[in-house]
Amino acid sequence: MADRILSEGKWLRLLKRGRWEFVERVNASSVVAMIAITREDELILVEQYRPAVKRRVIELPAGLVGDVDGDDSQVRAAKREMIEETGFRVHRVEFLVEMPASAGLTSETTCLYRCTGLRRVGEGGGDESESIKVHLLPVDKAVAWLDRRIKRGALVDAKVFAGLYYSGITRNL
Repeated sequence: MADRILSEGKWLRLLKRGRWEFVERVNASSVVAMIAITREDELILVEQYRPAVKRRVIELPAGLVGDVDGDDSQVRAAKREMIEETGFRVHRVEFLVEMPASAGLTSETTCLYRCTGLRRVGEGGGDESESIKVHLLPVDKAVAWLDRRIKRGALVDAKVFAGLYYSGITRNL
């Protein structure tokens, strides 16, 4: 059964497949999210305002694949987004897992990567359309920090917890 386009914008397309309606991205092939630990054993997280939920959200550094030059590789996108969002250059990128973002809502999947060999080369903070705050947290205190933030009403993207699990961080706490 062919998908029927119900609506299309600059970035998103609303589709219908049978009785199911869902969203897909128009100008990107996938999403990458990075679990990154510095040489000082600090977890790198970012925080930014997300209009869809009308709040700031604590997240893994992440970005779209293919939105810059159309034929971006996931590894190239991961390295680009790490510099742009966090100011850290990455030496090694290792694939961990592919996860659906919200399987009932969107066709989008996120590929989670572990980034190592990090070197600070800038401040980060995102591009001109973003206002990203970078958090460097001691790995052994990261879960407690997140718990405190959640108890005070912060939103934490679920990919953060998947990243902590698949990188082995929460297995060791």
